[in-house]
Amino acid sequence: MAINSHGVLLKNVVEAFRLQIAYPSSDYEKVAVTVEEVSRPGLPLTGFFDHFEPLRLQVIGNVEYTYIQSLSKERLLEVFGEIFSRKIPAMVFARNVEPPAECLEMAKKYDITILRCMEATSYIVSSLITYLKNALAPQMTRHGVLVEVYGEGLLLMGESGIGKSETAVELLKRGHRLIADDAVRIRRVADNSLIGDAPELIQNYIEIRGIGIINVAKLYGMASIKKEATVNLVVNIVPWSDGQDYDRLGLDEQCVDLLGVKIPAITVPVKPGRNLAIILEVAAMNNRQKKMGYSSAREFTDKMNRYFVENNAHSF
Repeated sequence: MAINSHGVLLKNVVEAFRLQIAYPSSDYEKVAVTVEEVSRPGLPLTGFFDHFEPLRLQVIGNVEYTYIQSLSKERLLEVFGEIFSRKIPAMVFARNVEPPAECLEMAKKYDITILRCMEATSYIVSSLITYLKNALAPQMTRHGVLVEVYGEGLLLMGESGIGKSETAVELLKRGHRLIADDAVRIRRVADNSLIGDAPELIQNYIEIRGIGIINVAKLYGMASIKKEATVNLVVNIVPWSDGQDYDRLGLDEQCVDLLGVKIPAITVPVKPGRNLAIILEVAAMNNRQKKMGYSSAREFTDKMNRYFVENNAHSF
């Protein structure tokens, strides 16, 4: 298991949003954005820098630009110099406005990238935050298989060779989709939501012992794969043991902590003759029912308890 701390290269942000480069810093290729928040520097333009966050991208919109036009050349040089001296990753001018000459002069002095875009300020700010939030989400890599079954993302985990990939192939034949085999990259995109995908190198591939590596998209068609999926249920696949007690009713709710998010989990023992693909289909549908507020196990237990009470017997 690996947990990553990372940043997003500024050039990748520029490419993703097709931003125009008004002035590139000398280290433009290496500059990384490491926080997901984006700022509109209204107060800093007036000289107020308390709580200023220099790690954020700074976006100049129509309001800020109108205020800038009211300032003298000397004041512009002073204000932009103060902002750029804090080594921000870049400044973005929205609505395709032209950066003032004083801004470019200070950008060259402090070696800060200046960008432009055609979009409205609110759109580019919200889009940047969404993009950075997703790209900078805490992430980890786990050994396992991620499949989507009836819209539920199932993370199959278990010791090597227990049959995770073979089960995934059986699910593919039944019309479900593969997200990742062997290595699953998991990102926390919200306080209670995890997204899983495959590292780029192994996307769409699956390993079957005795056969080798197959390309799922080419063998089963594009409908059999998906780039990413929400992790809704962790399935621990373990070898069957005759002396082991397994949950018979489903009342014991297990959870696995991944990146600080509690994900429902079940343990499925396997032995010759058990059709694991069908079991996982039932698990996916049952998990969806639980999320909607219905539990078969609790309903059954309540019925049994009422029966015993009515017949003067002990309840569960």
